Amino acid sequence: MPALPGRRSVLLAAGAAAAVSAFPVGAGAAGAARADGHRPEGPLVIGHRGSAGWRPEHTVASYTAAVQAGADWIEPDLVPTKDHVLVVRHENEISGTTDVARRPEFADRRTTKTVDGRAVTGWFTEDFTLAELKTLRAVERLPLVRNRNTVFDGREQVMTFQEVVDLARDLSKEHGRRIAVFPETKHPSYFRSVGLPLEEELVRVVRRNRLDARECVIQSFEPSSLLRVARARLRIPLWQALGTSGGPFGHDRTYARMMTPEGLREIAEYADWIGPDKSSVVAPSPLLADAHAAGLKVGAYTFRAENQFLPAPLRRGTDPNAFGDAFAEYALHYGLGVDAVVTDFPDLAVIARREHLGQAQG
Repeated sequence: MPALPGRRSVLLAAGAAAAVSAFPVGAGAAGAARADGHRPEGPLVIGHRGSAGWRPEHTVASYTAAVQAGADWIEPDLVPTKDHVLVVRHENEISGTTDVARRPEFADRRTTKTVDGRAVTGWFTEDFTLAELKTLRAVERLPLVRNRNTVFDGREQVMTFQEVVDLARDLSKEHGRRIAVFPETKHPSYFRSVGLPLEEELVRVVRRNRLDARECVIQSFEPSSLLRVARARLRIPLWQALGTSGGPFGHDRTYARMMTPEGLREIAEYADWIGPDKSSVVAPSPLLADAHAAGLKVGAYTFRAENQFLPAPLRRGTDPNAFGDAFAEYALHYGLGVDAVVTDFPDLAVIARREHLGQAQG
């Protein structure tokens, strides 16, 4: 893939500077959804765990930064506590996203479990009550990649899903546009097996808050989890996430099979979206066209700015943690016609979207 014009690098630097300078309100608001539910032209921008490129993920600061940058949706990953409250963490094992390993009072909670067929050692949300989890503090999950974010370590608590819903509504009022929550059920088969099913509590939160299709879209890699939600008849859009190899845990199908025309038609019977890895929609892949033909929208994941997460032609220099030409990657996918991008850097995605729309109109 040829490098795009050099001014993209200038825009990337400008976006980074704007993000670091406290995310000024309205910095990326142009083109975002208004409070009346109107959606922007062009692809939606989804803040992956908030604005995880600039703040520790799944925190008030991260979600707020995403919305200030212009994100249309914010994404919480859902895992349960011992007392069956849904909290938002990347995984149920929390040694990498909280300070639990430095808390001597919880040293005896360290254990090894088999989660989705894989042995994992650490501390797990399902072994803590919500009150206990609230004593912990969030930390940057990728400190070697995003050392700049470690300055925020220890400043925020673990959030509940309800708190994310409340925050999204507060931010919607503040910014005059509707912000949707985009929860993912994490390891749903595992949690059903230990008596802490995610779907029932998720449905309760959705109903309690009267969330509608403009305020919530539910995602999972496991079709059985989405089907359980579908049976609740919430009239909430569902998003089938897709991996690049293997298949959903506990299911007798592969992601490759799910991405065939026949597999996509089957997904369209219960879901409205697919969420493939961004590499799965790049030519010569027919996935995007096939999904649209099946009546599915496509949201690609996960867009990041660091070299190690970019295609080789878009990397700049040899430092894997330095920023490459992220704008060129957004331009490629916007040009292909994706319906959404899931990104750690929503500010950059919004700038790229604005540029894309300007080029299309000009």
